Amino acid sequence: MSSRVKYFESSFRDPSGRIFCEEGVLYRQVNHSYKENYDLLINCGLFKKLVAEGWLIPHEEINAPQGSHPSEVYKIIQPERIPFISYPYEWCFSQLKGAALLTLAIQKKALEFGMSLKDASAYNIQFKNNRPIFIDTLSFEKLVGGRPWVAYRQFCQHFLAPLALMAYTDVRLNKLLQTYIDGIPLDLASSLLPVRSYFRTSLLFHIHLHAKSQCLFAKRTTNMASIKISRNSLLALMDHLESAIKGLRWKENKSEWSHYYQESNYSPAALEHKRTVVSEFLDQAGPKTVWDLGANTGLLSAIASEKGAFTVAFDNDPVAVENTYRECVKTGRHTVLPLCLDLNNPSPAIGWENRERASWIERGPVDAVLALALIHHLAISNNVPFDKIAHFLDGICSWLIIEFIPKEDSQVQRLLSTRKDIFGNYTQQRFEQSFSQFFLVQKKVEVKESKRTIYLMKKKS
Repeated sequence: MSSRVKYFESSFRDPSGRIFCEEGVLYRQVNHSYKENYDLLINCGLFKKLVAEGWLIPHEEINAPQGSHPSEVYKIIQPERIPFISYPYEWCFSQLKGAALLTLAIQKKALEFGMSLKDASAYNIQFKNNRPIFIDTLSFEKLVGGRPWVAYRQFCQHFLAPLALMAYTDVRLNKLLQTYIDGIPLDLASSLLPVRSYFRTSLLFHIHLHAKSQCLFAKRTTNMASIKISRNSLLALMDHLESAIKGLRWKENKSEWSHYYQESNYSPAALEHKRTVVSEFLDQAGPKTVWDLGANTGLLSAIASEKGAFTVAFDNDPVAVENTYRECVKTGRHTVLPLCLDLNNPSPAIGWENRERASWIERGPVDAVLALALIHHLAISNNVPFDKIAHFLDGICSWLIIEFIPKEDSQVQRLLSTRKDIFGNYTQQRFEQSFSQFFLVQKKVEVKESKRTIYLMKKKS
């Protein structure tokens, strides 16, 4: 095997095939064991239909490259590549809801063609042009008459349970998906949901009673193959789950930072000047990929997007991310992907050997990072020294557009109002010294009607 071949550990559990990358090109290996199902998927018209609807990632069949295993290979396909791989615990409520509804729509369509999804993992979904899209071509199998949907429990654990918890308990509980890689256990979800959720028939049936039945069957040796269900009953189950998902509403509450620009100390002139400076700096850097850290409502992410850069807008506030996602969908801003991320505790590598799902940093680097109105939160709210921030940013980008906000600024004073000022090194001089270890300052501009300064920096090495 060539050292230039990288296998994606997320696919090792599936005997149907695996994913690998060779010289930067992504491939999916289809094993002989999946031959019958793959041929049915292609020949029955389901693949063509799903691709035409924009529900399934398209692919081309190619000759086997070096990284494949000839004895196992039936086909090698080259799928269209997604610009950025995200995970369910990084999605806002509407993203997870959209992913759930797409999974059910695909399952219903598959039943029409005599096939079924053999798994319903949220990891089978990614986002393309801010629409969910199914990426696991090998998840389809021939429908066996009378057999229950084998992915029913997985769907409830990956989609219905976290969405119910986000809607009824706390929107931040989707982070449980980071701990439970195969979905939130239904007994745990049932225990965390309020009593009023029992009065929703769909939640009572698919979560609360489902959890109790799991406990009951765990104590018995029941042959699930003996349970028979008609095709019409399968369709009725899909309809019931779809109704349950559509009925979940997250009541948005105002959060600390969701209305930052409306409540910040920026005057209209200062905000417009900031946008102009960022735009000019982006023109000079010319990035194709951008991470906007602390993106809030994506105001500056939109500028990078308008210049042709695929931009991931990260923020720790789920309300801000939800608002940004809805706005992107509404306005058709396809090249901004809003995601939830805590920079002080970013998504780690998880799963078997900590290699099934890549850490956030492993999914970089990018051409440029926007770090506007961010540095004071890291340095003062979270006690991260400038040296560490600079070293961290050096590892994820080639260009950096960053804003320094002095102590005199009202937003910094707000942070200091509830704690002792132990930040003697929080000065502009110290900031520049720390970042000069890793970056060369190309330009710096003071923002009008403020004491803030925006820098354009380029990585030294």
